[in-house]
Amino acid sequence: MRLSSATSRTAGALVLLGLFAVSAAQPTASDQCFPEDDTKRSTKDEAAQSQSRLYKGESIFTLQLLDAINTATPNENIFFSPYSLYNVLLMMYFGAREGTEKLIRKGLNLQWTDSKATVFEAYDTARKSLQGRFSESAAVGFSSVDKLFFGRQIPIARCMQEKFADTIELLDYETKPEEQRVYINQWVEKATRGQIKDLLIPGAITRNTKLAVANAAYFKGSWQTKFKPNETNMEIFYVSADERKFVEMMHVEGTFSHAANEKLGCHILELPYSTGPDNDNDSNNEVSMFVFLPPQEPNALEKLLARLAADTDILQEVVNDGISRKVDVKLPKFSIEKQVEMRPVLERLGMGGLFDTGANYGTFTDGREPIGFDEMVQKSKIEVNEEGSVAASATIAFSFRSSRPADPAMFHCTHPFVFIIYDYASRAVLFNGVYRRPE
Repeated sequence: MRLSSATSRTAGALVLLGLFAVSAAQPTASDQCFPEDDTKRSTKDEAAQSQSRLYKGESIFTLQLLDAINTATPNENIFFSPYSLYNVLLMMYFGAREGTEKLIRKGLNLQWTDSKATVFEAYDTARKSLQGRFSESAAVGFSSVDKLFFGRQIPIARCMQEKFADTIELLDYETKPEEQRVYINQWVEKATRGQIKDLLIPGAITRNTKLAVANAAYFKGSWQTKFKPNETNMEIFYVSADERKFVEMMHVEGTFSHAANEKLGCHILELPYSTGPDNDNDSNNEVSMFVFLPPQEPNALEKLLARLAADTDILQEVVNDGISRKVDVKLPKFSIEKQVEMRPVLERLGMGGLFDTGANYGTFTDGREPIGFDEMVQKSKIEVNEEGSVAASATIAFSFRSSRPADPAMFHCTHPFVFIIYDYASRAVLFNGVYRRPE
């Protein structure tokens, strides 16, 4: 589908390449993927509780990941999909054994259960629920597609074939590696509606490739309260105390949910996406962008990111803490396209062992074929305009307070800020970023 310029577009894709591993677990006689009885289904209440815990772990991982990427690229704009990465790591978790399984469980905050079957049920339910929530014709659209691209010669465990029947695809890496690279890139491009192209560079796929684990995520949305095109003007953006740039600054005055969060030391504004052409004032919107605005002072952005990563409950507090008030908003109009090498980022989070030659992913093949992972790359893109956007910036023009001001609060985005796209239904951060400067 070709989108008009009036609709914001956000997309991300991540591919993890599995190459030859030196060691492998010994084959077992079991047809089960997980040690416990993975045919047992939870009750409705148990399933809901598991999903809630999975979402909580994902939100913690999201903020830790943001801090790690910022540390790796401290002077750049940042944009990525924690949702996409989390899903790829979950698929790795289902294929992992022993120490590798424990490492991923800790990294993804899955310590609330020792049962992989319970985690898989929560993951599978959330995946199917997402597929039924959004459509191409909806005002807000989000899709996330997982894929396990196995080499044709790999003896995939029967239980994995059953659990991932709609996710597994077989490719001929041995004789046509370059064609398979092009094929995966085409799959990514199609899944992201043409937004992410040429994810894998020539040579990324070789004859030794055994498995590529992929996720492609795509979002589109229009603001519930749109910015006025005739009020977009060139204004100064304060990159730092010593650097200033001109940006196309959008403007709107309306009623928004606003919070002054003392824990984070910043102001937060929620910009909801419209649920439909006839529901522009619908307060029950499912997806919103939250803008985190630190003070305009040295190191304020880094302090904010560190506080976000340190408080495991802060995200739920943020999405429930706003007060509806009239706000005068200014927000840069921009686009960002970023590629992130995720392996060094995961190493910063203590998950570098996932790429060691001794890592154990024996569940994928029931131990009959050694599989290891070598590279992980994510590419994401965002477009922002007056009609719809996933990015924002702000300047604090008022003190911390919870009372309703008589005049509109000023939320002018003129220096670096953090933003997220948040899905209320899944309680997940779909996309995340830091805007430091116009590109």
